[in-house]
Amino acid sequence: MILKALSTITAYRMHVPKWAVAPTSGAGAGIHGGRANRIGLNALYLALDINTAVREYQQVSPLMPPGTLVSYQLSIDPVVDFTGGYQSGKWSALWEDFYCDWRGCWFNQRIEPPSWVIGDEVIATGAKGILFRSSLSPEGVNLVLYVDELGPDDQLVVNDPQGALPRNQSSWT
Repeated sequence: MILKALSTITAYRMHVPKWAVAPTSGAGAGIHGGRANRIGLNALYLALDINTAVREYQQVSPLMPPGTLVSYQLSIDPVVDFTGGYQSGKWSALWEDFYCDWRGCWFNQRIEPPSWVIGDEVIATGAKGILFRSSLSPEGVNLVLYVDELGPDDQLVVNDPQGALPRNQSSWT
C-alpha cells in the first residue's frame, strides 16, 4: 500500500438535505455499506473537487435530486493513496478488484464485495482512509474516511461559518 498524509486540503460532499445535520458522521454509509466499507463501518465519502462531489451524488440518474453541498478542511495521516490504480507488485492482488460492482456483489449475488475486505485491511494497517479515482467523474478523486479511526491529531472540519446547516431533525418533522 502507498501511504500518504493529507495536510490542510479541501474536500466536498453533497448530502441529502435531511441528513446534513450530521455532516461528519459517516453513519449513512455505515447503515447501507459503501464501496470501501461494510455495513456497520461508518465511512464518510468525500470528493476533492466540487464537480466530482456533484457527480457522485447524482450517480447515474439523469436528474439531480435535491442536495446540500458541504465543504470540509481536513488534515489526516495516514491514508492509502490508490489514485494511480492497481499495479502488480505494488499492490496485493485483492486491490485489482477495488472497483468491483460492490452493490451487485452484496445485493444481487449475496457475496462479500472484495472492496469491503480492502477497507478492513486498510484499517488494520492503521490508515484512516483511501484516496481513489472516481468512476463517475473522469478527472475526479474521492476520499473515503473511516471516521471512527480518526485520532486527536487528525482534523475534519465542516465549513459552516454562518451556521446554516441544520442542527437536528426538527426541520423535517
